[in-house]
Amino acid sequence: MACAPRIAPETEDKRPDRRPPEPSRQSLRGLDWFIFFLADVQTGFGPFVAVYLTTQKWTQVEIGFVLSIGGIIALLGQIPGGAIIDAVRSTRLVAGAAVCTIACCALAYAALPIFPVVATAATLHAMASCVLGPAIAAISLGLVGPMRIGERLGRNARFASLGNGVAAAVMGTCGYLLSSRSVFIVTFLLAIPVLYALSRIRHQEIDPARAHGQATGQNENTPPFRFRDLVRQKPLLIFGCAVLLLQLANAAMLPLMAGVVTTRSADWAPALIAFCIVVPQAFVAATSPTIGRKAQQWGRRPLLLAAFTALAIRGLLFSVVTDPFALVAVQIFDGITAAVFAVMIPLIVSDITFGRGRFNLAQGIIGTATGIGASLSTVTAGYVADRFGAPVAFVGLSCVAALGFLLILLVMPETRRDHREAGEA
Repeated sequence: MACAPRIAPETEDKRPDRRPPEPSRQSLRGLDWFIFFLADVQTGFGPFVAVYLTTQKWTQVEIGFVLSIGGIIALLGQIPGGAIIDAVRSTRLVAGAAVCTIACCALAYAALPIFPVVATAATLHAMASCVLGPAIAAISLGLVGPMRIGERLGRNARFASLGNGVAAAVMGTCGYLLSSRSVFIVTFLLAIPVLYALSRIRHQEIDPARAHGQATGQNENTPPFRFRDLVRQKPLLIFGCAVLLLQLANAAMLPLMAGVVTTRSADWAPALIAFCIVVPQAFVAATSPTIGRKAQQWGRRPLLLAAFTALAIRGLLFSVVTDPFALVAVQIFDGITAAVFAVMIPLIVSDITFGRGRFNLAQGIIGTATGIGASLSTVTAGYVADRFGAPVAFVGLSCVAALGFLLILLVMPETRRDHREAGEA
């Protein structure tokens, strides 16, 4: 007797495979160069702003006020910036609009260095920057998926470091040979290759569900996190506290060391500080992709522990080392910490939010913790250094790093997911 044909139950999923196409070489290369040139553009708004405004006869109070405006907006805009990226369908469009805004701000600095224009430009630049960080992470996650995001984030960190280094050299040369105003003209012109590289990333290869932290095909079945759901996620809160401690320990170290070096010898201090910036950037560029691969092989916690260990050692060495060449060598430890956290911050946020969305909003929460820690670090360390001396301040910063180490060791859970959990073959 012939068997009756099997009738599929009504509940069986007959939807076509919604897995996004594999990212093309064009899209991946486009993302590489987008990050590289964007780092070039952002470098133009670093220390060059203070130099340029000083040449325009601005007082230090006015310069400090403008810089504070940017810092406050950047801190307050982290969570809204992440929420915007989660809410939009086309991350590329928002990223392109943000780049155009930053380019116009650079042109405003160069054309009209008067207080209302510069203050407005600083505000708009900070607001645009708040969406660019989440946008890069979202595009990366949407292209490669959760199982390959670690290595992709490492590659992102490499190109960002290379961009920062090249831009600092180019803009410093332009400022020296031409004028400090030329730095902002170069920044404006660099927006052209940024936008071209962004256009090379194919829109159809960025899966919007994955870019927001959801699993492909699960958007109908799994409700996304709400904000109050996110702030109740224990791993996210623990990691946010760890990032705050990281910045509290790290942000003041190089400025404090620069002040100490300048009091000893103002002649060679600028060159020494330049080397102290270049060394960790080179280390990040060289090691970040490897860190991304090892994060998937070893897990996240071992690398976080290594980063906090390196930070604590760096602070202790700064408290006792006086030789200039040794100070530059100590910056290798800064490179270890920077390389690990450049990859780990978006990677761990991706782990925590996977399948429930709000990846970029969660990044905004961590970004807020970063800003709070950095703001408190410089004020606190400066006060301790004035009252008790720089060596005591460095030891105190090392103790804060040790607290971060203990937090990861004793409380932070491992967030790595395997292929089965991520739903990828």
